[in-house]
Amino acid sequence: MERQLFFSGNEAIAHGAVRAGAGFACGYPGTPSSEIVETTARLKGIRSQWCVNEKVALETAVGASLAGVRSMVTMKHVGLNVAADPFMTLSLTGVNAGLVVVSADDPGMHSSQNEQDNRAFAKFAKVPMLEPADSQEAYDFMAEAFSLSEEFDTPVLLRTTTRVSHGRGQVLPRVPVDVPRREYARDISKYVMVPQFARLRNRLVLERLEKLRRRAEQSPLNVLEAGTSDFGIIASGVAYTYAREAFPKAWFLKLGMSHPLPCAKVVRLYEQVSRVAVVEELDPFFEEQVRALGLPVVGKAAIPWDGELDQEVVFRALEPYLLRKPPRRRRPVLPPAPRSTDPPKPAPGLPVRPPVLCPGCSHRSVFSALRRRRLAPMGDIGCYTLGALPPLLAMDSCLCMGASIGMMAGFNAALGEKAAVGVIGDSTFFHSGVTPLIDAVYNGVEGMVVILDNRTTAMTGHQGHPGSGLRPDREQGPSVDIQRLCEGIGVRCVTVDATDHAALDAAVAEEAGAPGLGVIVALAPCVLTSREKAGEVVVDEDRCNLCGLCLDLGCPSIAPGDDAVSILETCTGCGLCVEVCRRGALSLVEAGSCP
Repeated sequence: MERQLFFSGNEAIAHGAVRAGAGFACGYPGTPSSEIVETTARLKGIRSQWCVNEKVALETAVGASLAGVRSMVTMKHVGLNVAADPFMTLSLTGVNAGLVVVSADDPGMHSSQNEQDNRAFAKFAKVPMLEPADSQEAYDFMAEAFSLSEEFDTPVLLRTTTRVSHGRGQVLPRVPVDVPRREYARDISKYVMVPQFARLRNRLVLERLEKLRRRAEQSPLNVLEAGTSDFGIIASGVAYTYAREAFPKAWFLKLGMSHPLPCAKVVRLYEQVSRVAVVEELDPFFEEQVRALGLPVVGKAAIPWDGELDQEVVFRALEPYLLRKPPRRRRPVLPPAPRSTDPPKPAPGLPVRPPVLCPGCSHRSVFSALRRRRLAPMGDIGCYTLGALPPLLAMDSCLCMGASIGMMAGFNAALGEKAAVGVIGDSTFFHSGVTPLIDAVYNGVEGMVVILDNRTTAMTGHQGHPGSGLRPDREQGPSVDIQRLCEGIGVRCVTVDATDHAALDAAVAEEAGAPGLGVIVALAPCVLTSREKAGEVVVDEDRCNLCGLCLDLGCPSIAPGDDAVSILETCTGCGLCVEVCRRGALSLVEAGSCP
């Protein structure tokens, strides 16, 4: 009996890459892709590392590919925006050893600031794209992706979505692929994209695209599945599984190699049925291409444009079109307005739990200090984004990774005063905050940047970064000192213990009144990396009048009572509530003094 494994899609991608002979994996952690590199770091025969951002990660993987090692780079969907510059030119240069770019999209925005559809990147860059529908395909498709990459001299985009990345399923292991090492050969006409060479390479890319179209027609990943109904469905990835469950008797064109579109197979589907629908999450990527062939199709007129699908949503959307013939229209109608899925509702009876910073989080003291200075905090991506929510209300923006410093600079330049502060985490600072800080120095910005240094990439699962030195295999490497880095580019910088609330408040007050550009590194390890309590907060019920100052900290360990607040067992003893209490109703008993 063959051994079967039980993997998430991310784990399957990692194991599939090793099985396919990949020797190098890198990326930047971002949900829903983070576990891929974390998994490869535990496997033998492949080197794994985090990079400061997705652009650097892709460029690092390109170097490994040129050296002759099959390489994989992973990121979430918005990360490909960061890596778009090298990605687009990589389509022209091609590769040496195979190179696979894994983009994990997030329909429904479970942990993202948008839900962009990265299938457009495959068309944009003219590269092939594969879309697995489950863990077994995530495992199997890696070998095909590397093979396509080397055969057609191209990076290959492997696109997953949240349900494929995090869903678990049985995986049947395959025989490892025997991959000979490729030697590097210097070729400036291939790898140096000055215009004279780029024009030649661009023509090769167009020729490659035509060859890929022919391969898409032959690929076993694109399957025409016979049904007993008189209608057919075109789908890929997890949308295929939803549609298959909703309409088990339908004909299907299942697209595993989803770009380029196998047009001849699409036509063959139309020859078998009277009506065809396209089921796809987010944009009408397939639908528009089918319509360009002059074929009628039901798509976003029925299927929601945003959010995740499931079999029930698919059935309700398509049932009037596929099971009941709609009336014929003589003239075309205007495209329908985008449909939306209803936001998910909690089950009846469950308490509402708004997202909050963890008990004892050192970030909370920073927000308290900034509120006292009445500065406009330009925010960033990370745990501290929760500072925008009640009761803290201490974050004015959250655009994308690393945007806080640039937004602060523009804000202050427009007003001609030090009105805004950039708030950014340590991992995000290394990701894409160093370059805007350099730009702020160059442009003589008046402003303040607060770097919340908790020594980890907390929100995505406590991965390492250059500031911590922690590698994905949990080995400790050298770390980069943020203060010395800032001083090296000409920015005054001070490091303050974020748990010393008086010192932190004094540092913010001093920097707010100082001319020029300054950085405060608010240093305190993430409270989740150390479960030790600093002490116990005690309530004097006779002094507490429920004024609400401690409740305004948004700490989930403080709860209002009938006559006084109460402190829950989740309290870490950080003591911030003790400092804000003006009546002396709260006191901190240090851990060693607790009875």
